[in-house]
Amino acid sequence: MSLSDTGLRLTKVELGFGQKIASLNWGLILLLTGTTGFGLLVLYSLAGGITDTWVEKQAVRFALGFSAMIIIALIDIRIWLNLAYVAYGVALALLVGVDVAGYASMGAQRWIDIGIISLQPSELMKVSLVLALARYFHEHTLEEAQSLKWLFVPVVMILAPAALVLVQPDLGTATLLLMCGATLCFLAGVRIWVFGVAFAAAAAMVPLGWQFLHDYQKNRILTFLDPERDPLGAGYHILQSKIALGAGGIFGRGFREGTQSHLSFLPEMQTDFIFTTLAEEFGMVGALCLLGLYVCILAYGMAIALRSRNHFGRLVAMGIGTTFFCYVFINIAMVTGLLPVVGVPLPLISYGGTAMVTLMAGFGLVISVYIHRDIRIPRRPGGPVS
Repeated sequence: MSLSDTGLRLTKVELGFGQKIASLNWGLILLLTGTTGFGLLVLYSLAGGITDTWVEKQAVRFALGFSAMIIIALIDIRIWLNLAYVAYGVALALLVGVDVAGYASMGAQRWIDIGIISLQPSELMKVSLVLALARYFHEHTLEEAQSLKWLFVPVVMILAPAALVLVQPDLGTATLLLMCGATLCFLAGVRIWVFGVAFAAAAAMVPLGWQFLHDYQKNRILTFLDPERDPLGAGYHILQSKIALGAGGIFGRGFREGTQSHLSFLPEMQTDFIFTTLAEEFGMVGALCLLGLYVCILAYGMAIALRSRNHFGRLVAMGIGTTFFCYVFINIAMVTGLLPVVGVPLPLISYGGTAMVTLMAGFGLVISVYIHRDIRIPRRPGGPVS
């Protein structure tokens, strides 16, 4: 029997609940749990050895995210295909709702209070956008993906939420949505020259876009170009971050011995600048260990994507992996001075609720792709399987 015959036969065999549990990717689950544990250790240090400040809340959020991940992973990937546009529509409606009924915190209106928890819709959109784009490109051939007339819909799907997030204002998340959306389009087969034209057009609009930036956003960009221009104001964050990074050296100052964080020189130490705290206490060795965990998680995601026999699963796994990479890249580049300071958390490490739960839900989709990797899904109803 040929490999293709085996694949077609597997589409007729539905996996039972016990089989799905046994098929969970425990290697990836262990990596996610271990990385989160590393983050809890850093939060414990930042809180001065007290667990009820950040550690307990973060642990509860991880437990909720872990439960969501397992539930999502056990649901048939074809159900997520059918729900992709619904999820995108709900996330988009919530983003619109932020402007109407959202509340502001730290100068930005990004949250909606739904009673039990405060929800940040932009985090939900990161996963929903991946699902929607994966379904769109799954239902179109490579030739269609390379045709300009078929690009209008995905471009609108990317730009609409990015614009709503930018208005909040949240430049970091808007940038992340654009990066992830563009990467998924590239992976789907959009020609490289299209991105060249889009980049040139964006560069030409920089002078116009500059006029619409808030004053603090302009200051962040100017400070990125010259951190010494305002060392006690806009440049304070990045200068203190660099001091902490340098103070860590090779092996770090030691657990709970970081001076920049414990003496409150380092701002937002439990969220945006937590990598700096980690590097100060554990040094370059600790930072490289965390990066090694991230590389392993990304490798698992890409391997699962390549193993999937359906196009939707491949794009979902690659899209979630790309989102995860963008989180890591933007945050670490920000705290090391390679990018302007923006509000993007370090995944699985930074203190935060919606980001933790939605990221774990995203990896639940990746594991669902793994469990249902041998299922063939028609590119169009009644069409050939892929």
